[in-house]
Amino acid sequence: MEPVAVGRTTVVVEVFVTEAELTAGAGGHWFLLAGIAIGLVVATVVVVDRLAASTVASARGLVAAAMAVGDGDLDERIQPSGPRELAEAGYAFNRMADRLVTSRTDERELVADLSHRLRTPLTVLRLDADALDSDDTSVGSFSAAELDRRRTIRRIRQAIVTLEGEIDVLITTTRKTVAHEAGPGMCDVSEVVRERMVFWSALAGDQNRSYKVIGAQLRIPVPVQRAELAAALDAVLGNVFRYTPQGTAFEVAVSRRDGYVAVRVDDAGPGIANPDRALRRGASDQGSTGLGLDIAKRVALQANGSVSIDRARLGGASVVMLLADADAKPRQVSRFGLVGRLARERESGQRRWPRQRSSD
Repeated sequence: MEPVAVGRTTVVVEVFVTEAELTAGAGGHWFLLAGIAIGLVVATVVVVDRLAASTVASARGLVAAAMAVGDGDLDERIQPSGPRELAEAGYAFNRMADRLVTSRTDERELVADLSHRLRTPLTVLRLDADALDSDDTSVGSFSAAELDRRRTIRRIRQAIVTLEGEIDVLITTTRKTVAHEAGPGMCDVSEVVRERMVFWSALAGDQNRSYKVIGAQLRIPVPVQRAELAAALDAVLGNVFRYTPQGTAFEVAVSRRDGYVAVRVDDAGPGIANPDRALRRGASDQGSTGLGLDIAKRVALQANGSVSIDRARLGGASVVMLLADADAKPRQVSRFGLVGRLARERESGQRRWPRQRSSD
């Protein structure tokens, strides 16, 4: 019932609906509402299942990656996904794996550097041992004291040779691993030459060797690890000190041309009779391991270069390491000039010994 004002009077409007009319069609509405409710429940279950499946997949991927890293596979990485917390955990895992790789690489570089530092004073010990008297006890008659002294000299020399071999293996193995993990590096040739000459100049003074360093004033970058280049330079200079008489002059020069950097080590010694044999790994005419020039050759190849042996202006051997110039613009290989010569040498795989140049 509803009162309604009509003019000055009030009219009451009464509406009557029977029970049958009131509930007519309500059953269908109830079924519709029930269907909507069931549909919402099913949709909710499907959405939650998909979200849970994504979360579980992300968690399983993180667990699998963690297990792989725990088994030693430090190259394993994941694509962060899932809820925010799991995605952040994935990013943190990747950063942790990167730090592990960096730490292991740094440790191996430290081992390589320490081995390299041991090698330079070992060269001095070898030179001093070579300056001792003969250790031959098979010819002649000697007193007991003299026999004991010569046997001691022999043991010292054998121990130095053994230690050199162990250090060579350690340096080679460690640096191969470091080069594989760290990839190509970058260093300044001039800085490496100046740094290594600080050591070798002191040894040259002890042996009355005159020397020159040319072209090591400007910064010249090359795509090779600093420790690798230092090891190659030490190997070449160590051969000069080991296989030339005391007092023999030598020269270290750095130059750049045609997209390459040349590191040249000349000496005034007797030279190298067989350059091709000297460049082969494990081959030596001096009774050594033959690894010196091979180390320089491998480093040069890493820098897209090569190693060649010529006759020096000083009269002895001239070992030239060609390294790619990191600042040079890419250019097409020419069949002429230094680039063409390098390409032809790579194709032929040979090094020729030129005619003797005049000393002036």
